[in-house]
Amino acid sequence: MKIILLDENLPNPLKNDFSDRFEVVTVHDKGWQSKENGELLRAIDEEDIDFLMTADRNLEYQQNLHKYKLRLVVIVTYDNRYKTLKSKILQIEEELLKAPEVDKIIRIDLRS
Repeated sequence: MKIILLDENLPNPLKNDFSDRFEVVTVHDKGWQSKENGELLRAIDEEDIDFLMTADRNLEYQQNLHKYKLRLVVIVTYDNRYKTLKSKILQIEEELLKAPEVDKIIRIDLRS
């Protein structure tokens, strides 16, 4: 089972809407709210978390992601409210499952 960490910019209740193909935890669950990006990425690596899911489109340009095991999932959306994202869970899961393992950055565009 793949483990997803939801970043602070995504709604925490979203974790309950994923299927059992994924284990989903939040930054809040881990007590990592105050960690800066580099510190957060190191903590994720130590925990063997597979994906960091975020709405932060700049993170991939601010950090050298290739030195970490995790894969960054960037949710591209006009609106990151729970109600909006909940309706897109199936699409998000399908995109994650079909993404090649070599892809360090997975962009999921939910704007259409």
